[in-house]
Amino acid sequence: MTRSADLPSARLLIVGPQGSGKGTQGVRVGEALSIPVISTGDVFRANVSAGTPLGQQVKAIIEAGDLVPDSLTSEIVRDRLTQDDASNGFLLDGYPRNLGQVGDLDAFLESRSEALDAVIELSVPREESIARLTQRALEQGRTDDTEEVIANRLAIYERETAPILDVYRERGIVDAIDGVGSLDEIADRITAALAARGITG
Repeated sequence: MTRSADLPSARLLIVGPQGSGKGTQGVRVGEALSIPVISTGDVFRANVSAGTPLGQQVKAIIEAGDLVPDSLTSEIVRDRLTQDDASNGFLLDGYPRNLGQVGDLDAFLESRSEALDAVIELSVPREESIARLTQRALEQGRTDDTEEVIANRLAIYERETAPILDVYRERGIVDAIDGVGSLDEIADRITAALAARGITG
């Protein structure tokens, strides 16, 4: 379904620490608004499996055990955002991850006379995130996901990703959502926050 031009656009970003449930809630928002959910991990995998030039670069970097640099991450996301299904909106999950990527995204959107409409911040206490991730590791048999490893991941989020929220708060587009509760309760909070901005399915 294509959103008609007179409907409010829905260019969204969902942000939250690991274990906040942003992947699950992002899919719900995408379905409700008929917009694609663009997860950097999924886009990386799609490019690698399709053997695109960008994918080949990513594959070589990952196989060398290195992190994909911001410039390449931004290039891959820009490529995805130019596809037809994202022309009337999208929900970004996992990008931008840091202030450098915020600048890249701003430049890209400004070149198209666009901007983000809202940033959904899923707020979950640190101990809740650790408890959820530890439980998930147990259920999935992931012995490498120790509490120490999980705490380190959360520290990286707090150091690198959380600061991007200050940028978006200054623009008045952050909706802080309590990420504790049932999936339906959290989804209802997100729906209400977006509806208050005129963003509805």
